[in-house]
Amino acid sequence: EFLGSGRQNVHLRGLGPLSTHVDIALSPGDEFGYPLGATPKAGWRHAPILTISADGLGLPGAEATLSAFLTALNPNHALAPSGAAPKAMPAPFSIEARRKRQFQQIADDTQVLMHDSPLRRKEFWSHADFTSPDSLTRTTVGLRDAFWDEILGRLPTPTLPANPKSRQVYDTPKFTGYEVKLDLYPGVFAYGILLVPKGIPAGERRPVVVCQHGLEGRAQDVADPAVDSAYYHRFACRLAEKGYITFAPQNPYIDEDRFRTALRKAQPLKLTLFSFIVRQHEAILKWLGTQPNVDAARIAFYGLSYGGKTAMRVPAALPGYCLSICSGDYNEWVWKCSSTASPYSYLFTGEYDMPEWNLANTFNYAEMSWLICPRPFMVERGHGDGVAPDDWVAYEYAHTRRAYDLMGLADRTELEFFNGPHTIHGVGTFQFLDRHLKGK
Repeated sequence: EFLGSGRQNVHLRGLGPLSTHVDIALSPGDEFGYPLGATPKAGWRHAPILTISADGLGLPGAEATLSAFLTALNPNHALAPSGAAPKAMPAPFSIEARRKRQFQQIADDTQVLMHDSPLRRKEFWSHADFTSPDSLTRTTVGLRDAFWDEILGRLPTPTLPANPKSRQVYDTPKFTGYEVKLDLYPGVFAYGILLVPKGIPAGERRPVVVCQHGLEGRAQDVADPAVDSAYYHRFACRLAEKGYITFAPQNPYIDEDRFRTALRKAQPLKLTLFSFIVRQHEAILKWLGTQPNVDAARIAFYGLSYGGKTAMRVPAALPGYCLSICSGDYNEWVWKCSSTASPYSYLFTGEYDMPEWNLANTFNYAEMSWLICPRPFMVERGHGDGVAPDDWVAYEYAHTRRAYDLMGLADRTELEFFNGPHTIHGVGTFQFLDRHLKGK
């Protein structure tokens, strides 16, 4: 303990194996023993205190130093005796609880993004001009390219000539049916069933309706006159009986998880199933346009379920389709793929192939229909269809209808509700085809 002012040097030696040399410099006016910035009180000792812990080898915070410090702050406060060192007592760790927290954080984030997505799509479409059909077509060229490149995935141009092969498979009083195969790439081809009405006068060119099956379907489900599927009701045959040429393509969403495995291999390459489907339909359109009895300017698309999904995407990418009808699929597609609250969401089904890259920020179903516009577009919807509730369909279609209305094209779009399940109704849609393909 040292008192007074002025410079005092203290040398401590012989305190153990380690000699300690302490220099303490005191200047006039130095005050010790009270908190920094406080005013010294009467009776306080203004002097430094030197404490040597464990012969100079101890840790900071010796009891004598702490006791002197606390006494200087409050003379009535005493330092409690030292106890055992504290031990960490973490809460019991649960891997399952952490997994649930992580999952819920991801799910909550997707719901925020889902609700914000209309604003992102509005920004993405901010340069589209809906004042006229020409202005819309002109200002959406880049959007159509982005849709094909970024959403569907664009394959290179087919490397093989079509080399069409056909064989007759059906012969009915009103039409003849043929299987058709067209080459695209080595090991990749397009296949479908062509139905040609009998009695077409030489030189007459008829409109074509491409009739697309849904998930796990076959072209025969749509176009075989001996098959009356509860979903399709022979609609390609019925249209052929009405005088339309029809073509029923085989799409690759078959064999359960085999096509989903192919999709998973395609996605790291920035491709999807529709990368192949679009190129197949491109080849189909080109080949149909070369047939002597086909009017290439009047080739329409009509699909149910996954075929309705195709009806939204393929005509949006390929302007060769003059008209599109989406049956049993048109939807508020972002909710359908993302909602954690709705029982209609694909998050609760085994169809893990449905999510598409960045779709919510770019193209919901209304935006896809805007890529089809100003061509005629129709939605067919059964009240009993379990794909979605009626209000989701009507809500999204209101955006489609508004775009057509703004350009004076209200007669080119329609939504038909009917009392029925997930099926081809073939009433309002057939009338729609007659009106826009035959002028009736």
